[in-house]
Amino acid sequence: MAPRVREVAWAESARDALDEVIEYIAQDSRSAAVRILEEALEAASALATFPERGRIVPELRDPAFREVFVFRYRLLYEVGHDRVLIVAFLHGSRDFATWRQNHKHV
Repeated sequence: MAPRVREVAWAESARDALDEVIEYIAQDSRSAAVRILEEALEAASALATFPERGRIVPELRDPAFREVFVFRYRLLYEVGHDRVLIVAFLHGSRDFATWRQNHKHV
């Protein structure tokens, strides 16, 4: 039986965060920025067929919210019945509590 395919969508704030990371890194290394962008997009795309592969976000302890790592970045997403929503793209050392405070819906 083929796995169910879900739509993968990016929240505007997650897209903006990814754009900021890419722009910042590109100032020093365009090739590194491209590599991170490609890995982030590939990781997100792969969630369409197997979203449960990511670990449950430890700070949330909710199985609907998971994450995969893209180099040093956390790609956080919410698994729905028909859709996977990318909710954040954060540097691994960033204070999660501060991010969550600005994103009350999570």
